[in-house]
Amino acid sequence: MSSTPVVRPSYAAVLRIPHARRTFGAALLGRLSYGVAPLSVMLAVTRSSGSYAVAGVVMALFSGASVFLSPARAALIDRYGPRRALVPMVGAHTSLLALLAALVWRPGAVTPLVLGAVAVAAGAGTPPLGPTMRAVWGRLAPERALLQRAYSLDAVAEELLFVSGPLLVGVLVGFAPPAAGVLAGAALMVLGTAGFVSSPAVRDVPPARREKERGTGGRRVLSGIRRPVIAAAGVGLALGVVDLLVVAFAEGHGPGSGGAAWVLAALSAGSAVGGLVNGAVAWKASTGVRLSAQAAGLGLALCGAGLAQGLGTLAVAVAAVGLFVSPLITTAYLVADETAAPEARVRAGAWVNTAVNAGGTAGAAAAGVLVGRLPAGVCFALTGAAMVLTAAAVVRRERGTGSPVPLV
Repeated sequence: MSSTPVVRPSYAAVLRIPHARRTFGAALLGRLSYGVAPLSVMLAVTRSSGSYAVAGVVMALFSGASVFLSPARAALIDRYGPRRALVPMVGAHTSLLALLAALVWRPGAVTPLVLGAVAVAAGAGTPPLGPTMRAVWGRLAPERALLQRAYSLDAVAEELLFVSGPLLVGVLVGFAPPAAGVLAGAALMVLGTAGFVSSPAVRDVPPARREKERGTGGRRVLSGIRRPVIAAAGVGLALGVVDLLVVAFAEGHGPGSGGAAWVLAALSAGSAVGGLVNGAVAWKASTGVRLSAQAAGLGLALCGAGLAQGLGTLAVAVAAVGLFVSPLITTAYLVADETAAPEARVRAGAWVNTAVNAGGTAGAAAAGVLVGRLPAGVCFALTGAAMVLTAAAVVRRERGTGSPVPLV
C-alpha cells in the first residue's frame, strides 16, 4: 500500500520549499531599503536645507507617493509579471535616489522645490517587493496551512527589518554623511531585486491574462478585499495613535528617560511573538472569523493599556497589544489572497499594505489632535473602541441565523 508523504506545516517546512530561502532572502535584502532609505532621506534633507520643516515636507512627499501609488505599481506587476515590471521600476527608483543623494550631498546646493520634485518621483517608483513576495508565496505554498506560516514568517521578518533599518542608518551616519544612507538604500534595493527576479520561483511567474480577455474588470478581480482592507486600516490607525501616545506618556513620566523606546520595543517584541505563534497554530476557525476576532482582541488590549499607571505596566500592556498586530495583518493578507482573483494577487496585497500605511498616517494625525486635550488612558480607550468597531465592520450576520460569518 503506497502512501503520499505529508509535509508538516511548520516554519522549517516553509524554508525547505524549493527556492524559498533564496527568493525570500533576496526579497528581504531589497525590503531592508524600506527601513534605510526614508530615514536617510529625512536626515540628508535636514542637513542640506537646515530646516526640519523642509525635511518634513520632502519626507511626506516621498512617503505619500510611495504608499498611495503602491496599488498602481502592483497592477503593473500583475499585468506584466515580476521580472518585466520590477527591473525598470527598480532602475528608475534607485536612479532617482542616487540623484537625490547627489543633490543633498552639499548643504544648500538646491532649492526645496527641486528636492520635493525628485522625492515625489523617487517615491512614486518604489518597487512593491513585499506584495510581490507574498504573491510568490501563494505559488510556492499553495496549501493553506503552509501559506499561513509563510505569511507569518514574512510579517515578522518585515517588522524586524523596520527595526534594524534605522539602526543601520544610525551606524552609517556615525562615519558618513546622511546622503550615503540614501545610496545604501538604493544599493540594497538593486541587490535584493536582482536576486529576487533571478530566482526560478520568480522567473516562472507568468504575466496575468488581460482582464478584458476574461470579461472582467478591476472591481471583479479585486472583489472581496473590502474586509481585509478595513481591518488593515484599523490596525494602522491603532499603531499610528499608539506611537505618539507612548511618547507622550513617557514624557509625562520622566522626560529624557528613554522610556518610550523601551515601550515601543515591547510592542515590536509582542508583535513578533504573536506573529510566530499565530503561524504555528493549526486554526480551525476560518480566516474571516479570525480576522474579526483578532481585531476585537486588539481593541480590548488597547482599552487595557489605558489602565496603565507607569512605564513598566504600560510596556506589559503594549506588549499584549502587539500580540494581535502581526497576526491581524497576516490574516488580512490571507483573506485578500483568498478572495482576489489569481491575476490580482499582488494588487490585493498592495491594497492591504496601503491601508496599513494610510491608517498609520491618519492615526498619527488623530493622536496629534487628541494628545494634550485628553488623558492618555482615554485616548487608548477611544482607539480600542475604534478597533472594536472595525471588528464589527468586517463581519456580517448570515441571513436567517444569528451567527456571524465572514464576508467572503
